[in-house]
Amino acid sequence: MAQTVLVVDDESSLRKVLGATLRREGYNVVTAEDGEKAIARFDEGGIDVVVSDLVMPKRDGLDVLRHVLSRAPDVPVILITAHGTVDSAVAAIKAGAFDYITKPFDQAELRQVIAKAAKTRALSQRSGLSRESRHAIRLIGKSPAIQEVIRIIEKVADTPSTVLITGESGTGKELVAQALHNLSSRRNGPFIKINCAAIPKDLMEAELFGYERGAFTGAVTSKPGRFELADGGTLFLDEIGEIPVEMQVKLLRALQESEFERVGGVKTIRVDVRLIAATNRDLQKEIQEGRFREDLYYRLNVVPIVLPALRERREDIPLLADAFRQRFNRRLGKSVQRISPDAIAALQAYFWPGNVRELENVMERTLLFVEGDEIRLEDLPDFIRGAAAPAPAAEPVVQIPPLTSLPADASMKEIVKGATAAIEKDLIVRALEETGGNVTQSAKKLKISRKSLQNKMKEFGLRDSED
Repeated sequence: MAQTVLVVDDESSLRKVLGATLRREGYNVVTAEDGEKAIARFDEGGIDVVVSDLVMPKRDGLDVLRHVLSRAPDVPVILITAHGTVDSAVAAIKAGAFDYITKPFDQAELRQVIAKAAKTRALSQRSGLSRESRHAIRLIGKSPAIQEVIRIIEKVADTPSTVLITGESGTGKELVAQALHNLSSRRNGPFIKINCAAIPKDLMEAELFGYERGAFTGAVTSKPGRFELADGGTLFLDEIGEIPVEMQVKLLRALQESEFERVGGVKTIRVDVRLIAATNRDLQKEIQEGRFREDLYYRLNVVPIVLPALRERREDIPLLADAFRQRFNRRLGKSVQRISPDAIAALQAYFWPGNVRELENVMERTLLFVEGDEIRLEDLPDFIRGAAAPAPAAEPVVQIPPLTSLPADASMKEIVKGATAAIEKDLIVRALEETGGNVTQSAKKLKISRKSLQNKMKEFGLRDSED
């Protein structure tokens, strides 16, 4: 489905030019002649990207930006600015605008910026919680796994150390990054985010480090990169595993030296940036397959934070579901007061492959159609009601034979050693079954190193060490 772009400018000729250009690129286009009308149109819904002039009568582009951020922060806002107001546009990016372009702008640059915004919007819609919900829910959970995440955040938030957040899609990696920023002494500085999966490989260097005028076709003016914009604050590189290998060397240097050059520039720029990275990929496997540099991995992985899947912290589901109930009551004008015990049990029984993001979507859908003041089992989607709770794994059972049947020379120490080995083997077999035979993930579940697990597998005559 084509995405819809709202074009806002008080010059009718510019609205027509932008509209025609975007329609040729396959977008739906709606227009507004000032900020006041743009805000009214945005509130009607269905807008995926906003392109707004900065200086306009009545309400300007900053008013439009603030309104969009307050209502739907996942919708990218691109500001159009004249040379004399570039500083205002840069300040707006630090406050949450997606990007800016300057007049007179190059058509190729315009298409690239909007394509990047549209891809970012599409990725945010299908992977991860909406920013609005993230800010509303924050970190919720009483499970040991999520409490450990909170403990690490509190411990390392106000340090300069690089953090690598890993976990499945939908577990809330950006929420953790935002919490690390908010709890640090950099909280009043910018929080700049890049979704690396949304940036074309040939534009990654310019996106990170900026470029000078004339550096490449379409570079009609100089422009700072995200490292510069994050100076004094935090830079969050989401989907870090998508950065091409050839760019990883330059990123490593920027992290180690806190300096870089813009594309096409010779001046070295120094910045004070705290970096947080996130990925749902197994970076150690990416290293083995030559897609990620080992030295960059160790530079990023100073403080690792592993986010558990929702199915691994089922005791948190009632808390999260109730938080979403309150959230969508406000948003949808509902007054649902509670969730029935049967409905809670069904939510806890489901596997949740989409994690917290999927739970959010289920709760929104349910509240849209529920009648009355309670969510009952029959109000939940069929696939939730029909989900059978996975049978809990049986505790390892070690059969110790009667003492009379043991060898006469068997000591208690030898018996205990044999029983311990049996338990270890049983746990390893189950971990491998639960992870589909993935050694790295099994080691994480068992909280031992990958090398230790490989040695144990060899000792017990299990399969070889390939994932």
